[in-house]
Amino acid sequence: MFLRAAALVPAEHYALAALAVLSVIGYRFLELHVLGDLLRGFRGGRVDLVFHPASEIYHCVASKCRSLHGRYLVTPWLASPHLQTLFLGIGRPPSFTYNRQLYTVRDGGTVALDWFLASDLEDGIISQDASTPLVVVVPGLTSDSDSAYVKHLVHSMARKGWNVVVSNHRGLGGVSITSDCLYNGGWTDDVREIINYLHHKYPEAPIFCVGTSIGANILVKYLGEEGENTPVAGAASICNPWDLVVGDRFISRKLVQRIYDRALSFGLKGYAKLHQPVLARLANWEGIKKSRSIREFDHHATCIVAKYETVDTYYRRCSSASYVGTVSVPLLCVSALDDPLCTREAIPWDECRANKKIILATTPNGGHLAFFEGLTAGRLWWVRAVSEFLSALHDSSYMHRQKAEDHVLHSSLESSIDKSPYVNFLGDGMVAPATDDGPVNDGPPCSQIVNELKLNNGVSGTQQNEHAKEAEIKSGIQVDAVPDQSPAGSEKQQGEKANKIHDAIAPVKRSINRLTRYQGRSVWLLAYISFVTSWPLLGSLAFIVFRKKFRNPLSAK
Repeated sequence: MFLRAAALVPAEHYALAALAVLSVIGYRFLELHVLGDLLRGFRGGRVDLVFHPASEIYHCVASKCRSLHGRYLVTPWLASPHLQTLFLGIGRPPSFTYNRQLYTVRDGGTVALDWFLASDLEDGIISQDASTPLVVVVPGLTSDSDSAYVKHLVHSMARKGWNVVVSNHRGLGGVSITSDCLYNGGWTDDVREIINYLHHKYPEAPIFCVGTSIGANILVKYLGEEGENTPVAGAASICNPWDLVVGDRFISRKLVQRIYDRALSFGLKGYAKLHQPVLARLANWEGIKKSRSIREFDHHATCIVAKYETVDTYYRRCSSASYVGTVSVPLLCVSALDDPLCTREAIPWDECRANKKIILATTPNGGHLAFFEGLTAGRLWWVRAVSEFLSALHDSSYMHRQKAEDHVLHSSLESSIDKSPYVNFLGDGMVAPATDDGPVNDGPPCSQIVNELKLNNGVSGTQQNEHAKEAEIKSGIQVDAVPDQSPAGSEKQQGEKANKIHDAIAPVKRSINRLTRYQGRSVWLLAYISFVTSWPLLGSLAFIVFRKKFRNPLSAK
């Protein structure tokens, strides 16, 4: 019967039903949100900001950025993180030509610096001087200065009258690998040396940095390593993976993420084929050719060259989330919550909120490095947000100033190198990993502590100096005095020790007694609250029960 009834249904109806099912599956698979945008009247998603309540960077810089206090509306026909990310590679970026400079780093490696000055624009509308701001761009994984999103950023900053230079990773941008060191997700030496070089060559120009994707991870890690001792005046981190361990788990979780993983591994293998003579000598070339994921490539190439024990060791040591607390430069971080490559699970929300220098901006949509806006998808929202933030920072008095000026470029065997994963150069040109697992927080500057003590205690500078001198005299007497070796002296010393122990324990005892009293009060208070809140329910139950009991005798009578 069922088959006969099914045969009576026209084939067009089955086709429409199949089309509807496939549409629902495709809608969920591509994570489309066009219906949600339609229900919201195409107003876009609100930009959420995370910052410290006492952050001067927010109140005096970010508060002036309209992009950060508005809404982001996705291009309607790109209402999917996957469509946005895909269109990023096939869209039409601004067309212009770079001026290339080849810079040789200390270990013999070659970095391509692609320059685009404001004076290179066809209209030539802005005059420049030695104090013109300079923006250093650090691209993402297997990306270079020709990437579409990099060109959008470079052209936008140049139109504002700023000079821009793209620091390509080693082996990218058409440059050969000329040393036995390869770049990776935590390799900060090249960024450190390039920034120091630019600062010494253009000392009057404020330097700003923008990192994208894995370049953002490198940039934030560098800022955390340097702390106050960096010439960078301000920075921006776009679509940072933050925690490489979490990102590795995320990218292998679902089918669509595994597709991205496979595509990125193809890009890495293409990068390896360009430099096969070097990688065949330094790494496991057969394993590289068989790699089908980023993790497998890192296992056969990155870990071997960089001397990491395991892939997870490499990911943990190179994750920038561990360095957020020591960032001392005004930093804007932009992330999309629907990023198909960098999951929201890795975003260090609390660490960003605790740092007064960091502003974290998240949007519900945007994809990975895309954020297209407008009907023609000709603009990137994050480029506009970064441009507004850096311009407002440049016009304010909150640009970072380097704490200690160092007019000598760091040597490859000095402190600039031993903060990175690779420090020890061996006889065959290989490098060994550093032993440091994370940054060291030196705490607030001494001047800040002194100022806080002055404000809190109301003590003048002369009084503090007098107290300091008295403390030095007392400490000198205690150090230089010879202890009494007689029995009476030893008994006296034991008595003094006992008194000190008693004095030290007394506050603890008082605190314990106070907590005990508070705990007793809290128990009674909780009992009272539970009785009051549950009384209506208990009263209703008692009324029902007693009503039934009294109803039965009355009916019997």
